[in-house]
Parts: sequence; structure tokens; C-alpha cells
Amino acid sequence: MNNRQLSSLPQVETLLNDPGLVGYSELLSRPLVTDIVRAVLNQIRKEVSQDGKDVPASEDLLARIHVACHSRVKDRLQRVVNATGIIIHTNMGRSPLNAQVWEDAKQINCGYSNLELDLNDGKRGKRNGLIPSLLSSLTGAEDALVVNNNAAAVYLILSTFATGREVIVSRGEQVQIGGGFRVPEILRATGARLVEVGTTNITTRDDYAQAVTDETSMILSVHRSNFAIRGFEKSPSISDLSSLRKEDLLLCVDQGSGVINETLPGETSVKSHLAHGADLVCFSGDKIFSGPQAGIIVGRRDLIAQLEKHPLMRVFRPGKTICSLLELTLVRYLNGERGQLPLHLAQTPQQLKEKGALVIRALDSDRFSLVQSRCRTGGGTAPDESFPSLAVAVTSVQSPHSILRVLRDSTPPVIGFISDERVLLDLTTIEIEDIPHITSILRTITD
Repeated sequence: MNNRQLSSLPQVETLLNDPGLVGYSELLSRPLVTDIVRAVLNQIRKEVSQDGKDVPASEDLLARIHVACHSRVKDRLQRVVNATGIIIHTNMGRSPLNAQVWEDAKQINCGYSNLELDLNDGKRGKRNGLIPSLLSSLTGAEDALVVNNNAAAVYLILSTFATGREVIVSRGEQVQIGGGFRVPEILRATGARLVEVGTTNITTRDDYAQAVTDETSMILSVHRSNFAIRGFEKSPSISDLSSLRKEDLLLCVDQGSGVINETLPGETSVKSHLAHGADLVCFSGDKIFSGPQAGIIVGRRDLIAQLEKHPLMRVFRPGKTICSLLELTLVRYLNGERGQLPLHLAQTPQQLKEKGALVIRALDSDRFSLVQSRCRTGGGTAPDESFPSLAVAVTSVQSPHSILRVLRDSTPPVIGFISDERVLLDLTTIEIEDIPHITSILRTITD
């Protein structure tokens, strides 16, 4: 009986050509959809032969395949609506790129370019192009170098200058950031020897001074990224530490957040670190700077030259897409064509109220209201700071988690959050053009 039932299952090719599934091939590729169909059929065969279940009807079989395909589509990289109030959201790609920068980079990336071609003499050139000069102009550094992310920047600096030697790091800065990046482990991986100074909350200039030996290669100051120490705490400034420098002792700063010269609570700018004596400063290109993902190193010309010659540089170097996007972002930044901070942080209370009014007015329901909220910079930037915002609160008998699921299932997905057992959609990170889509989804949420 079971074998006769199993023989009634449609062929894979027949299922792939069903009108309800054809569209998934465009989203996932035909080979991947084929694998999904086969996996569902194998599961059904197991249920029939081992569990004694009946072969599902055709519509039920197609529904199961549809659910499996739809689940895989969610894994596809796609645009989402950020309604979390976290502006630089690492899980959502950090800072969005400037739309005009993306458009301008298209012609460079969709054809050939002079990535490593010197157009003056026709010979092989450096892929950095204008980037080092632009970064020097922006930060005041003698020279600059770009790798594929800030973790690579830290790794390259340590590998170049600290292998087999000591690196002094405060105990309060031996951080772990998202994805398991731990400062002590990175030092070990590069062959550097960690020298811990101070305590979790108190580290003084004298702690550093007493730790310096003939084996010390550098003092490394690490951005605390996603946490802050409050209360009884103290740490020396970069200016204090620079007074300890000597010819073979470097002062390097992992600034992290990409605050160039802006004023942001809890952050010290790249320019400030350099002005107060740091030899090298590295930071992320896709946080406050609002460029592509990149690790940017700025500082002394002789040190940048050594970094460029390290064998790992070929491993960490960025491709043409990153180089073109970064160069265009730098030009706009230097021309004052972007705000000092991501535009979301610059929104006024009145602008937030106007956005909120558009949402509430379109819904025409007492189940939705505007409430006070707090937005955050995110991305490991100013981790202990939040800023006033407004949010749309959803009141429903449905559970908050089920409402979030409805929002995530929309196209594009809308990502909100739960506070006080209610779903909130923070207006700081919502774009005006997304409001019609948001309101159409909210209308489907019943009492």
C-alpha cells in the first residue's frame, strides 16, 4: 500500500514547472529550488514508509514546498525597513550608503576601470588612487591605507609591528565585539605578547609607564565599542600616553566608530587622536563615516609604508567596488555634501512628529499611537548614549511576537521591536517613502 501511494508522488520536474513555484527559481536559482523539492519529497517518503502517514494531496504538497522555498527566500540578501531606532545596525548592514555615491560607482564597476593602471604613463599603478590623499586631507594624517574591515586593520598593524614583541593594553579595553572578535586572541594570533595594565575601571599613565620594557613594541588603545564603564573609572588620554613614546615605541589607537571630527557623546574623533600624538589610528568605514565596509588606517607616512609592504596586505586589500565607493564618499564628505552625522541623528523633534502623523493619519485607528522612545547610534558607537525619539505603538490582542512576524513576512520586511509588551516602530530610522508600505501592513493587524 505504501509503495503504491509513493508512486503517486509527482516527478520533480513536474513540480518545478508548477506556476506557483516557477517564481522561486528567479529568486533562489533552479538548482536550489530543485534541492528543496527533493528534500520535501524525501521527507514525505519517510513519513509514509516509516510513520504510516498518507501521501498528501497535490495542493498540500505544493503548499509544503512553497513554505520551504519561502523560508529560503528569507535568507536572501534583501532590503529591509529598519524601525528599531538603532541607526548603525550591524545586523542590517550598518550605515546605508549615499544613493548618489552608489549611482556614480555603477559606471566604474559595470565596466573596466583604472584600478591599478596609471593613466599618466600607461604603466601599472597603485589601486589606492586618490584615497590616501583624500584621507590625509580629511584627517590631517601624513598618509593612509585601506583594508577590508577594521578587524583586519588591527590585525595588520599588530602583525607588522608587534610579532614576537609586547603590546600594552589596559584591562578595561580587552574587549570582545560581535562575532567573537577578542583583543587578547587577536594579539596571540599575530604572535604579539599581551601585557595587561591597570584594572577593569582604573588605568593610569603610570601603569603604562611601568610596563614599558625593551621588548615593548606598542601601546594599543582599544575602542570599547559595545559597552561603557561608568562611576569610579579613570583612564589616561592619548595626549598623556603620547608622552611615553620613544623611537621604537608606537602609540596605536583602534578608534573603531569612524567619528572623524564630529561631536558625539562618548566618542573621541580620529582627528583628535592624531593631533594628540597617536602614530596610527584605525577605524571602520561603514559606521559614522557612512561609507562602504572598510578598515581605514591613518597616521605616519613611514609606518603606512611598512604596512603596505606586509604580505598580509594582499590578503586584506579591498576590491574595486570598495575603492570606488570609498573614494566617492570621501570626495562628497570633503565637499560638505553629506551631513556631519548620519542624517537620522540630525532629525528634529518636529520632523519626527510629521513622520508619525503620516503613519497615524493613514491608519485612522485608536489601536496605533505615538509614544516617546529612545534611539541609539548603534554599531558599537557611543554605546552608553541614547537620544530622544518617537515611535508608533501597536495595541492588539495578538501577541507582540506574532505581530513582529507579520511585519517580517512583508515585502520588504519591516523590523520593529518590543517594549513594555507592545510592538514599537521607531520613527528615527524609518524613511518617509516607506510609510505607505508600513501602514498597509499595520492595517492587516486585527484587534
